[in-house]
Amino acid sequence: MRRGGRRAARTTPSRRPSGMCRLARAGPGCAILVIDAQDRPDPRWRAPPSRSRRPDAVTYWDLADAPPSGDDPLDALIVRLAAAYEDPRLLRFHLDDVGSAAGRAAGLADPDQRVTTRDEVLTTRDYLGAYVLEWTLHHLDLVAHLPGVAGPPAQGLARTREMLERIAGAPFPAALSDTDALLIGTGRRAPTDAERAALGELTERLPLYLG
Repeated sequence: MRRGGRRAARTTPSRRPSGMCRLARAGPGCAILVIDAQDRPDPRWRAPPSRSRRPDAVTYWDLADAPPSGDDPLDALIVRLAAAYEDPRLLRFHLDDVGSAAGRAAGLADPDQRVTTRDEVLTTRDYLGAYVLEWTLHHLDLVAHLPGVAGPPAQGLARTREMLERIAGAPFPAALSDTDALLIGTGRRAPTDAERAALGELTERLPLYLG
């Protein structure tokens, strides 16, 4: 998954719009992935036994009432971080570097070890599962306007769809591809009339703004 995101970043022009991502440009989109990759599994994160909340890869996510406005301090930090690279090639190089390291760390991590993040405790397996969802969505943002660039791998799309369906509390229609289910489900594009009819009552729960 990280490898696919890095490949998309390497082939994404820095000034092209980046899907429905509120940060609008591919540079900040890549910067988000850099921050995520730096949060790679580390044995030093071993969770203390006193922590009580123990989410899994699905319950880790909170639902917001509205999409990101861009006013959040972290959003502003990401924009400044992307701009600080000046040469977009440096940002892509950094993402490739930290992304590779994150992939190696994930491969070596004990999947059952409990780690702490956001003052919550979850297994390394669930921590990485949550990142499958996040990186898949950001990968879709990066390639939204680049038809010649490969999207997320099929396995990542399918797994992310499964998680989003659990969050929604209902499956998406089988007629929807994994990509369309994710784009519609997270508000990255509006459903067509036919898709809205197929979604039925599920339409009332969408889109899902994850945070």
